[in-house]
Amino acid sequence: MQNILNSWFIQGMAKATGDMWLKGWDERNGGNISLRLDAEDVEPYRSELSQTPRFVALSQPAEALAGGWFLVTGSGKFFRNVQLDPADNLALLQISDDGMAYRIHWGLIDGGLPTSELAAHFQSHAVRKQVSQGKDRVIMHCHATNLIALSYVLPLDNATFTRKLWEGSTECLVVFPDGIGIVPWKVPGTDDIGSATAEQMRSHSLVLWPHHGIFGTGPTLDDAFGLIDTAEKSSEILVKVYAMGGMKQTITRVELVALGERFGVSPLAEALKD
Repeated sequence: MQNILNSWFIQGMAKATGDMWLKGWDERNGGNISLRLDAEDVEPYRSELSQTPRFVALSQPAEALAGGWFLVTGSGKFFRNVQLDPADNLALLQISDDGMAYRIHWGLIDGGLPTSELAAHFQSHAVRKQVSQGKDRVIMHCHATNLIALSYVLPLDNATFTRKLWEGSTECLVVFPDGIGIVPWKVPGTDDIGSATAEQMRSHSLVLWPHHGIFGTGPTLDDAFGLIDTAEKSSEILVKVYAMGGMKQTITRVELVALGERFGVSPLAEALKD
């Protein structure tokens, strides 16, 4: 008999949250992840789902995701504890057919709700599902230390921030040629910040919340994690470079263009302007 705790999605979420905590990106109850599933993923575990799932209204309609299944981290839950007790720290939910609410079918056994950023996740999922033709299934948010640090010293515009990250590490342009989007500082956990994030997600797979954290997306948990990890590595390098007095040489525009051509990617045009 199959056990949902051994499913690829529970195991994957436990690994991702553990890795992110070990990176230092998710102190206390910081960070949240949502993974869009297919009904076929859930079907083998129907017998383990609640016979009386909790019904919760959404603050923002999610018609584009109606009927969809999601595995999400819980509000107030610590990433370091997910691997110890997935059933208390995660929630498996399904959005209603009209997109106005969701039901919690598994998880959060001691009560509670999914992440307080659920509205931001669903708005971004709807956008990424559309722009990626259904490939992107993960929205990942964390408090990556060096990306946050840079938000205090770099101009908060997409092109400049992107260019600096590309210059910080050669692989960055290849990993995220679409650059990084930036949302002005807003109160977290609101529909407003969710809408602003989703708008940036139309063009960027990474979205920075200045002085707060980063959102990343991708087809798999590994893809989203690797995307953030790559940007954070470049940020760490840049923090050290600025601490040593700043750049005395860097990757030039011509070299960045050549890099894009070699790997068959189209870099964000605005970030290539000198």
